[in-house]
Amino acid sequence: MSQGVYPNNWKEIATAVKNTSEWRCTKCARVCLRPGEKPSDWTKSQRKAYTLQVHHWNCDPSDNRLENLACLCSALCRIHVVEALL
Repeated sequence: MSQGVYPNNWKEIATAVKNTSEWRCTKCARVCLRPGEKPSDWTKSQRKAYTLQVHHWNCDPSDNRLENLACLCSALCRIHVVEALL
């Protein structure tokens, strides 16, 4: 993530969007891990797949309108959506 293009409060914006989505992926509705949740019986790759990220539909990190932001799980949803946008 290039810090120069994201606003200083990006972490707060992203967390608010994740809270609004109830930590669910916009595409598959998978419930993802909240900060500090680390199930001890999960592998690192399982935890990574259940990590929620906030993406910009128009690929412009300076455009933080709510309708431009989407929560996507780090599993295949993020990969497929981002590839489709490129």
